[in-house]
Amino acid sequence: MNNYDVVIVGAGFTGLTAAYVLAKQGKKVKVIEADSTPGGLAGTFEFSDGVKLEKFYHHWFNNDVYVPELVKELGMEGDVILLPTRTGMYFNGRMWKLSTPLDLLRFKALSLIDRIRLGLLVFQVRRIKDWKTIEHLSIREWLEPLCGKAVYKIVWEPLIESKFSIYAEAVNAVWMWKKLVLRGSTRNDKGGEELAYFKGGFGRLAEAMVTAIEQAGGEVTFNTKVTEITSEGNSIIALKTTQAEVHGKEFLFTPSLPIIADIFKDNAPLAWVDKLKRVRYLGNMCLVLRLNCSLSETYWLNVNDPGFPFVGVIEHTNFDSTENYKGSHIAYLSRYLAIEDPVWEYSDEEYVDFALKHLKRMFPEMEKSWVIEHKVWRSEYAQPVTERGYSQYVPGAETPFANGLISTMAQIYPEDRGTNYAIREGRKVAKDILERLTK
Repeated sequence: MNNYDVVIVGAGFTGLTAAYVLAKQGKKVKVIEADSTPGGLAGTFEFSDGVKLEKFYHHWFNNDVYVPELVKELGMEGDVILLPTRTGMYFNGRMWKLSTPLDLLRFKALSLIDRIRLGLLVFQVRRIKDWKTIEHLSIREWLEPLCGKAVYKIVWEPLIESKFSIYAEAVNAVWMWKKLVLRGSTRNDKGGEELAYFKGGFGRLAEAMVTAIEQAGGEVTFNTKVTEITSEGNSIIALKTTQAEVHGKEFLFTPSLPIIADIFKDNAPLAWVDKLKRVRYLGNMCLVLRLNCSLSETYWLNVNDPGFPFVGVIEHTNFDSTENYKGSHIAYLSRYLAIEDPVWEYSDEEYVDFALKHLKRMFPEMEKSWVIEHKVWRSEYAQPVTERGYSQYVPGAETPFANGLISTMAQIYPEDRGTNYAIREGRKVAKDILERLTK
């Protein structure tokens, strides 16, 4: 029978975690995913010879708690590895190492006093206990008085502009505060940063969750798009999909808010649909390069030089071993942009040529012959834009229907999107649904 206790839209980590918890409790669960693989933004792909990796770069922080809990529950704790990372900055035509406090002291792009101010910033940030006290400020309005104009202009402004594009001055200070607090607490006893990775990639973890859901009696369907809801009064009766109509008692929607708005648009009050649309997003174009040579020794290279179109160059195989990619080197070039930007319309080949031209400016010795394979991935809703007063307008979990809930990466606030928090929210909403089913 095409009738379920819970129907979940989206097989990202929130949807998968909720399905996993509910299926283990004996509920009949159905997950419907539009993509061909699980994991959402942590989904995977294969190069021509079967080498598999994420479409978009990923790691966990060593202080994340919800990921290790889930991994342990799945019996895969031996597959999480902690690795020291090498981070840096490209500024004024050269590379600067920024992995340790000593590296910071050598960062002569700033005066000595500004280097000290930058180093002390994490302690100033930790003094803020209530994030709502800075939510009315932009990142610039909050950060510039703390670290000074020179530090902001050289270190933070290029990153904020690359990350948030046309919304750089609209994003509230909470986003940056949370990032700084988090990064400041991921250092080891020597002051270096440690990050965590899952052997075989995050997609492998998502696939393990699908297996666990199915073993518990749940179902996960791919390549199926939900088009609209069918409702009676204040209840959802079923979901219409590109395959069939799916009936259920409770419904959970986990895609981005504009996608949810489109699903509900013909059946829900206009004011509520408009509230979903109020949250803005930026897209991301991520170029994955498979190379026969390494670009540098740095894993995460922030690009702070004006005129470069990337927020960062992430050389994944300076984090995870090249042995896992048949000896090749993997680099991600990430660009956040509004989908109205002309670059969004570039063909894959146009974008590769555009990107490599700039990459060669950073690494003059690089040749196009280094590229074994490449892939361009686009996500239209990659980054929610948390503007001033975001907590006042971001939608809550409730929908106009008594048996429908939403849980998306835009609602993880004040944290930023991330696998760790997606798992936390999946557990939380599963608990809420269990209570509703019991009633």
